[in-house]
Amino acid sequence: MIPSAAGSGQTVPEASGKYPALNRNRTFLLLFSASTLSVLGNAFHALALSLWVLQETGSARMMSILTISNLLLCSLLGSVTGTLADRMNRRTLIMCSYLVQSIAVLAIAFTLTLNSPSYILIICLTGIVTAAGQFQAPAFQASLLPVVGKDYIQQAAGWMTLSENISRTLGYALGGIFVAAVGGAWAVFVDGITFMLACLLVAAAGSFAGNVPAAGTARSFKQDVAGGFRYIWGHAFARSITILLPVLTMFFLSCLMLTQVMAVQVWKATPFQFGLLESSIPLGYMLGSGMIILAGKRLKHRGIIVSASLVLLGPLYILLSVTSAMNAALPVILLIGFTFSFSTLLINIILRLEVPGELQGRMFGVLGSLMSVAPPLGLAVFSAGADVFGVSMVMGAAGVLLSLFGTAAVLTLKQIRRYK
Repeated sequence: MIPSAAGSGQTVPEASGKYPALNRNRTFLLLFSASTLSVLGNAFHALALSLWVLQETGSARMMSILTISNLLLCSLLGSVTGTLADRMNRRTLIMCSYLVQSIAVLAIAFTLTLNSPSYILIICLTGIVTAAGQFQAPAFQASLLPVVGKDYIQQAAGWMTLSENISRTLGYALGGIFVAAVGGAWAVFVDGITFMLACLLVAAAGSFAGNVPAAGTARSFKQDVAGGFRYIWGHAFARSITILLPVLTMFFLSCLMLTQVMAVQVWKATPFQFGLLESSIPLGYMLGSGMIILAGKRLKHRGIIVSASLVLLGPLYILLSVTSAMNAALPVILLIGFTFSFSTLLINIILRLEVPGELQGRMFGVLGSLMSVAPPLGLAVFSAGADVFGVSMVMGAAGVLLSLFGTAAVLTLKQIRRYK
């Protein structure tokens, strides 16, 4: 991962225009560590809680209640929490969110040890964890640019994305082992501790440069919420991104599910081959993210690269739909993960550079809401279609739709296509 800090230098104020390299940026390194820990622990928590619910109740209804309540919270809170991230000290908001998540998760762990744990209490505590995460996410995302500066935002965003993917993958893998060894309650307890450590790391990071917005103090909260929506609707680039990223994520996760079904039903994958499939997309995404990090400022014509990746994704899924053997499918799957990293990661970087800092909390809040709702809807539609028309046909249809969407996005989003 990122090398240890060579010094203890704090990020200097944004006005100076000078920022230390990432490996010497103490604030970034501490925030990076906090994010990595929380994602790793959260994977433990999600896996352990899901296993506990299924083992103790055997009820798909209980799982659906947990899922739906979390989705409702995410969809309703995005614009509110994003506005709050633009109005108050983002470091304080991140620390408070981590602290609330830690206390709520530790309470879940304690509840799981009781002889007759209350399902209603677990649902409520899980809702608190989800809600607190909605406060933390836009504040964290909006803080990255002031901490690292424009020269290092591409590498910083790449490292954060790469870390999240690795941490989430390791978290689910290690979480399964941990749950089997010591039980779900202890796995959830680990998550509570990681949130507490994340809070302490953010506290140690000190004040973030430029993280206390001047705007918002003279306007009401309601006016700032409305102002965020007006900006997104009135700014062609922001409006397009709020459509582009959720739709891309919806297709990506839905097609990932279809790929898993094809592996079993069409390609007759062995357990070893299925494991390779599961690792191919994350590996491709990590390779793409790694190339973006290594390229740094040398990466030119980012808009053209994004456009090419948007146009390429659809045909790759069409090719996958007509592939008849597992060994032939694996390189295509790897390339899909690689291509997806260039479209989504570079769009996120451009977003941070184009949207004013005092509005980034609201932008990431609204995006977070849409990106939490779109994938489950896509999964429901595509899975139902696969049962009726067959998985290969639905995969091909998804590829055609994604090709049309990508082509339309490239033709209409001149701001992205021409971005340097």
